[in-house]
Amino acid sequence: MHTNLIPGLSAVVDDYDLFLIDQWGVLHDGENLHDGALNTLQELRKTGKTVIILSNSGKRVEDSYARMARMGITRDLYDHVVTSGELVYRNFQAKEDPVFKSLGRKFIAFTWGEANISVAEGSGHEKVDSVEEADFILCTGTDQGDLEYYRPFLEKALERKLPLICANPDFVSVAPDGSLNMCPGMVAKEYEDMGGTVRWHGKPLLETYEYCKSLAPGCDRILGIGDSLRHDVKGANDAGGHSLFVCGGIHDHEIGHPPSHVALANLFDIYGIEPTYSVENFRW
Repeated sequence: MHTNLIPGLSAVVDDYDLFLIDQWGVLHDGENLHDGALNTLQELRKTGKTVIILSNSGKRVEDSYARMARMGITRDLYDHVVTSGELVYRNFQAKEDPVFKSLGRKFIAFTWGEANISVAEGSGHEKVDSVEEADFILCTGTDQGDLEYYRPFLEKALERKLPLICANPDFVSVAPDGSLNMCPGMVAKEYEDMGGTVRWHGKPLLETYEYCKSLAPGCDRILGIGDSLRHDVKGANDAGGHSLFVCGGIHDHEIGHPPSHVALANLFDIYGIEPTYSVENFRW
């Protein structure tokens, strides 16, 4: 396998109409902008292309608006934000998806810190404190950071055949200090491997990309940009678009500096996923 290692986004910008850009690991680390990210968005905006910030955040889009604004990424630099949490909210409201149709009223929540369950607001569902009381699991965060902590809950849930709604399919994310934090996707994958029912949302699901396309009619040439091979790159590839892999994110420790063609080829062989292009960091 091989990839085209490019110096920056300007090298390929003319070939695409719609840019689907990840947040964590590409634009920022949750607290601080990455070097060059703001300038790259500004330059991209000058081209008149359509820009959607596509995130596997388990929160609704208002959180992304506020977080990016604090860092200087203003609303004029993108057209839309789509989060996996917002897609969960839409499913709760519509109640058309088969899994959501079948959900009982009560749920136990796995969250980040203070309970972030805004994705279920107005749905008529009620948060409870134990698996024994719950009809399903809502997983928006994993503040315990240890899979062993969640296994007893999952075992009880499996016994009761409770479905799990995953609002963030990422396995890990990069913390401001460069370490990797466990994300809800790790818990959801564990439950699925145990035999549990999981309703996934976000990247790399095809429905996520179809929704983005519906927000940008006529934009047929798509470039997905992200630092996760399993989510950003695979999702864009599976959706029929092209992908730009940002090396300096969650796979940074597997590649080295600066990224070489050999290191990248080895990484893509390991994951069985190959992007159209690679770039060291998100830069113009």
